[in-house]
Amino acid sequence: MTLHTYLNYGGNCEQAFRFYEQHLGGKITAMMTHGQQPDPSAVPPDQKNAILHARITIGGAEIMASDAPPERFQPMRSVYLSLAVGSTEEAERIYSLLSDGGEIFMPMQETFFAFRFGMLRDKFGTSWMIIHERPMP
Repeated sequence: MTLHTYLNYGGNCEQAFRFYEQHLGGKITAMMTHGQQPDPSAVPPDQKNAILHARITIGGAEIMASDAPPERFQPMRSVYLSLAVGSTEEAERIYSLLSDGGEIFMPMQETFFAFRFGMLRDKFGTSWMIIHERPMP
């Protein structure tokens, strides 16, 4: 049995995955549009470039995603990708990168459980927790 995280985007899946590949050291392992499927004849013209299926590996975790049809898409709520990093500098860098153009839920700060911890939704609609954990006794 394998559990995967599957995200839905509102038309910007490709842009999000390319951004994560470039800035988070991810590796896109699959990306197919609706127009590239074996029989694209039933695909509405405005959906031909929408992502049917994509996969990316970030930090050893595989994430899958697609663009949801516009009438079914809803922004992510109450679900976060939690990214643990090994230094305060890396936490600050990634938080700054992902929060640019996004929405901050919790500013990056020191907590009792982390040297740095912050929560945000990036400009693509993905919610993140960035943490540089403090060793627990």
